[in-house]
Parts: sequence; C-alpha cells; structure tokens
Amino acid sequence: MFIPAVPFSGYAGFLVFDRTAPRQLEIHESQAEIQRNIEHFRANITNATTAGDLVQDRRLLTVALGAFGLEEEIDKRAFVERILNEGTENEDAFALRFTDTRFRDLADAFGYGNAGGAQVGSSAFREQVVSQYIERSFEVQVGEADTDIRLALNFRREAARIANGSNADEVGFLQILGQKPVREVLEGALGLPESIGVLDIEQQTEVFQDRFQRFFGSSSAAALSDPETLDAVIERFFLNRQLESGPDPSTPGAAAVTLLSSGSFAANLFLSNTSTTV
Repeated sequence: MFIPAVPFSGYAGFLVFDRTAPRQLEIHESQAEIQRNIEHFRANITNATTAGDLVQDRRLLTVALGAFGLEEEIDKRAFVERILNEGTENEDAFALRFTDTRFRDLADAFGYGNAGGAQVGSSAFREQVVSQYIERSFEVQVGEADTDIRLALNFRREAARIANGSNADEVGFLQILGQKPVREVLEGALGLPESIGVLDIEQQTEVFQDRFQRFFGSSSAAALSDPETLDAVIERFFLNRQLESGPDPSTPGAAAVTLLSSGSFAANLFLSNTSTTV
C-alpha cells in the first residue's frame, strides 16, 4: 500500500508536502486497489437504480461514501440507504437533520429521493464522484503518515466550500461545527479547548465567531473564501499544535530550545553572565 511521503511534521512539513502532492496523488491513483474500485464504479453504477442496489454492492458503496468523506459509514447500510432514499428536497428529510453537511451532499448528489431521480446514468456525475473519491482516499492515505496534514487538506477544501455557500454568513460556523474534522482545525487555530463542546450549539457558535473576529478580523465564516485567511487559519492550527506538544526533535533549533528550557542550563547561563559582570 502506498503511503504518501511526509518529510516532517508541522506547518513547514505541510508546505513541503503540498508542493509534492500532485505527483503523489498520481501514484496513489495508480494503485491496483484504487483502480479496481474506480473501474467497478464506472462499469456498474448505472445498474444501481435504487439506493438499495447501491448499498448492497460494497465496492460501489466504497467509492460513493469515500467521495464524500463518509468512508467510516461503510458498515451502516440501513442508515446510508435511508439518507439516500429521503433525498434533500423535503424539509423533514433524514439528511437534513444533521449539521454535518456531508450527508446532505451525498443524498443530493445521488438524487434517489429527489424529484429529478437518480443521477447514476449521467457520465458527468460518475466522473465527478470518481474524482472526489480519488482526492479523498488520497487524504486518508496521507493521514496514515501525518494526521494533522490530512486535517489541513480537508479543512482547506471543506472550509472554502462552506465559505462560498449562499448562506455562509448565517450558518457557516454551524456547518463547520457539524463536521468534526473541519471543526478540529478551526478549534485548534483559535486555541479553543475540546471541552467547549459541552456548551449548547448557539453558545459554541458565538465563541467561535468572537475568536475568529479577534484573530482574523471577521465574525463570518464567509471570510474563509479568501485564500489568505484560509492559509492563516491552517498556519495557526499547526503552530498551536506544536506549542501543545513541544518542539519536535526534527525541528531546526529544537535541541537548542530543549537546552534553553532546562533549568540547570538556564541557571548555569545566569551564573556565567553574573560572574562576567561583577
């Protein structure tokens, strides 16, 4: 199995990885298992005319869920079938009950429960799902090497998508809080503890908005449509992660930082400086 190469951790590692990502993505896509999944999906998705057909074919379902970052739901066939069958057009549709918009995106894209019907016969739809599957399955592999880089890649895509939504000003932060991987990055960038999750959702949203305003000059998630703001959030996420864990041994200057953090080293340095000034 191909594991993407991550030279080192932290924001610098993310920047280096990002430059090599296109070539590594090509290698990922060429893997036998990925190719088998893609070929099966292209050849058989038109036969999945109902949601039941789709969930009964595990390889089809692997691609379908993977394309929307829902690969962990692979064994919840009844749950996924209900999501698909109820679509997104009725206000009481099952997918609309979740703040995590990935379920809504899945149901809307496949269209089983919507007036327009299943989209599985559309070649454009098939290729869009395949493209998303390749990208997101690559991110899963990246996570095997470095979880934080996977989170950052996911955040860059999903936060931008939310920010560019038609109602980002009103519900953008609510949608971010509903997607755990996206939330984790913003939470880390804003220096918020996980324990904030015990507050009700309205209070959480207010806290996120206030912190976001303080650090990035806006109280709206729509600000994440600006690439510079998006990059700044990701940078703060990595820097705060590093502060939490302390310097990595591979980080330039880490040995010096460790020495300077040592009480005996600091004491000796102080005594040395004192003796030269007396």
